[in-house]
Amino acid sequence: MSGRVLVVDDNRVIRQLIRVNLELEGFEVVTAADGAECLEVVHRVRPDVITLDVVMPRLDGLRTAARLRADPRTRQVPVVIVSACTQYEAGAGDGVDAFLAKPFEPGELVRLVHRLCREGPPPVDGRRGAGWAGSARG
Repeated sequence: MSGRVLVVDDNRVIRQLIRVNLELEGFEVVTAADGAECLEVVHRVRPDVITLDVVMPRLDGLRTAARLRADPRTRQVPVVIVSACTQYEAGAGDGVDAFLAKPFEPGELVRLVHRLCREGPPPVDGRRGAGWAGSARG
């Protein structure tokens, strides 16, 4: 196993696309349909990486990321925003380790998740860098 990924997206087709591509690379994948469901299952699932869409019902991806960072049990889990919004529109930055724009190349997603699984938690001081897709987390 390469690691466990929690994939959060309200679009069933996108969830399946991400799931299939990660499972082909040896990842175990658990899915959630929105941020509220993510927060319900995250402690049971204990993922190594979480992918979040931005625009979702009940609880959007950015508010979900903020709640994950506020919880000591999930603060260290790398979060990837996978969104049709641009990085600028999403306002992604704090609490997010990487950004991948939809539509994405499946290989790019797989490389990004592999990298975040390998890097593990951020430095002890808890600060996170801008680590957007294709760049090293700083």
